[in-house]
Amino acid sequence: MATKQVEIEEVPRPIYAEIDVQALKHNLRRMRQIAGDRTLWAVVKANAYGHGLENAVHAFADADGLATIDLCDAERARRHGWHKRILLLEGFFDETDIEPLQDLDVETVIHSPWQIEILRNHPLREVKVHIKVNSGMNRLGFLPIEVGTIQEWLQAIPGVKVMGVVTHFANAEPSYMRDAPASVDKQLARMGRLSHSQTAACMANSAAILWHPEVEGDAVRAGVALYGLSPDSHISSEELDIIPAMTLSAKIIAIQEISPGEVVGYGSRWRAERPSRIAVVACGYADGYPRSMPDGAPTWVEGQIAPLVGAVSMDMLEIDITDIPEAKLGSLVELWGKNLDANRVAEACGTIGYELICALARRVPLRIKE
Repeated sequence: MATKQVEIEEVPRPIYAEIDVQALKHNLRRMRQIAGDRTLWAVVKANAYGHGLENAVHAFADADGLATIDLCDAERARRHGWHKRILLLEGFFDETDIEPLQDLDVETVIHSPWQIEILRNHPLREVKVHIKVNSGMNRLGFLPIEVGTIQEWLQAIPGVKVMGVVTHFANAEPSYMRDAPASVDKQLARMGRLSHSQTAACMANSAAILWHPEVEGDAVRAGVALYGLSPDSHISSEELDIIPAMTLSAKIIAIQEISPGEVVGYGSRWRAERPSRIAVVACGYADGYPRSMPDGAPTWVEGQIAPLVGAVSMDMLEIDITDIPEAKLGSLVELWGKNLDANRVAEACGTIGYELICALARRVPLRIKE
């Protein structure tokens, strides 16, 4: 028996993330203003921090280059019209990356001897490399004392062009103590001569661009600040003159009137202490809103804060709108964005704003505001 084909008109769930392209452009101009005449890399890893790589290619057209971790991102950027420089921040991952690296004209970080061996054993046309220096964060890179030797090895490989050095700061935000084991001052000291202005170096991330003018080098890497999120949760985006570019919103799809003593959600963790209006919102952990979010976490509806109540479900969450009579069926609830800083929301469940915006699920539609 043949299966009948049923055509269903696509009606998306009432949830979306608005991406403000003008905000992205404003943030790039702001970081350019601070960076001066240094090369400005716009970091677009993790699908441009959840904002959509294609949107970033458009919005960051005035950047000097894009920085990411995946050759697939480089291919997407080229396909959507990016003709400037691209840098792989973690370098290539195996020998099969070398041909596309060259075909796409992508520059790469070199952080380990095994990468050098691959370059030695592969016929090259031209590969531009940046030597990663481990200045104290102890993730990737060579020790500063090793850089001279590493540079000699690389320069001896036909087709390799050394562009300079890169490093990364562990504690560049003002809220970190200056006497931290890996403070900016201590990491710069470990870099020694490599940190001086005459060196071809890219050291400053968003936090260092904003708060550490002593960090020199001829290039910077702007990441989270380009998306309007402060690298330091204790300092607002508004104070930094950057604008949140992502606003995650979902509609109220039901309202429950409950009596004192009644409970809400899986596990019945929240109990009403008064007659309450509970709104059900079309957003859950499958959309990227953390299941670990506790009772009382803020949402924004009809111009007021409404607290989360009960455990976040896969596709829904509940908020208390008892004190917001304007909230009604169909009201739009902001989970984070222009009115509700993602850092504030993230702090409620013990994480950082970076994680929220980067973890936005692919199933959430993006609405682009030009």
